[in-house]
Amino acid sequence: MRYSDFDLRLAALGALPVHRGRVMRVWLNGQALDSGTRRRRSEHFLPLKLRDAVPALTAELDSLARIRSEHAGSDGSRLLVELADRQMVESVLLPRDGLCVSTQVGCAVGCRFCMTGKSGLIRQVSSMEILAQVVLARRLRTVKKVVFMGMGEPAHNLDNVLEAIGLLGTEGNIGHKNLVLSTVGDLRVFEALPRQRVKPALALSLHTTKAALREHLLPRAPKIPPEELIELGEKYARDTGYPIQYQWVLLKGINDGDDELDAAVRLLKGKYGVLNVIPFNSLEGDDYKRPDLERIREITRYLHSRGVLAKVRNSAGQDVDGGCGQLRARAIGAAQAVGQRRKRAAKPEAA
Repeated sequence: MRYSDFDLRLAALGALPVHRGRVMRVWLNGQALDSGTRRRRSEHFLPLKLRDAVPALTAELDSLARIRSEHAGSDGSRLLVELADRQMVESVLLPRDGLCVSTQVGCAVGCRFCMTGKSGLIRQVSSMEILAQVVLARRLRTVKKVVFMGMGEPAHNLDNVLEAIGLLGTEGNIGHKNLVLSTVGDLRVFEALPRQRVKPALALSLHTTKAALREHLLPRAPKIPPEELIELGEKYARDTGYPIQYQWVLLKGINDGDDELDAAVRLLKGKYGVLNVIPFNSLEGDDYKRPDLERIREITRYLHSRGVLAKVRNSAGQDVDGGCGQLRARAIGAAQAVGQRRKRAAKPEAA
C-alpha cells in the first residue's frame, strides 16, 4: 500500500486534507488514530464516517508490518520486521534517537561483502511499509533521525523512498537534515533530490578510490569513477548546506592499504563531508575479513592528520551477528536467502 492509496481511502470517508494530515501525524508518532488534542477530543473535529472507520483503518495499518524479533546489542537493537506477505526486512534502533530503515526486500546491487546483496532483489518496500518501520520504532522509543541505510538500494525504489521522506519531513516532524538517504551513486538521486520539498542529507557508498575495484566490490552499481561521485556529492552539499557522508567498509588486505589512504586524502581533503570508516561485519563462510583494531586506529589517525574528517562507524549489530541482512538470512535460512536470487531477475529499475 502506498500513501496515495491510503489518502484516497481517507478522502472517501469524508476526511478533509487537514483531517488526513492529522491521521498521518498521529500514526507516524505511534499514537491511536482517534487521539485528540490537549484541548479537544477527536469526536469534536473528525468526521463521523472517519471515526467509525478507525478500527478498520487501525487494523489495516497494523497489518503492514510487525516486529518478529528484537535483538539487543551494545550499539542499539536490531529489529527483524515481518511484512504482510511474510517477507522480512531489518531496521535498527541507533544511538542518539536514530533509526535505520530498509527500502527493499533484498538488493540488486550485489555488493560482495553484504548478505543482503547475496540474496538479490526480492521486491520493493512500499512507502507505507517504510513508514511502518518508523511507527514500530516510535512505539518503542523516541526517533528523531531516520537513515535509509538498511536493506536495499533506495535509488532503485526512489518513488516510494521520496514519498516516505516527504511525509517524515512534514507530518513525521523530523528535521530534513536528520533524514539521510544512502546510495551507491545512482544518477537519478542527484536529479530528483534537488526538486523535492524535503531534501534529505546524502550518504554515498564509496568503499575505495579505485574504479576497477569499486566495480568488482559493487558489481551492479552505476559505473561512476570515485572522483566523479565525490564531485556529485559536493555539488549537493553546496546546494543544501548539508555535509556529505562517504561510506567506506574496511576490508582487510583489499581497501585498507596506504595507497588507498593517500588517494582518499587527495580526493577528500577540503571537501564538505565526513568519511565513515566501517569495519567489515564478518559473514559466516565469507572470504572477507575486517582489519585488526590497531590498523583501524592507524587509518583514522592518518586521515585526521592529513585533514580528512573520519569517523569509525561499526556496522550496527556486530555483537549479535546482525549485520545488514544477516537476521533475515538466519530467519529463512541462508541457503534459501541466496537461492531466491537465482529464482528472480534482479533489475535495478523501480518496480
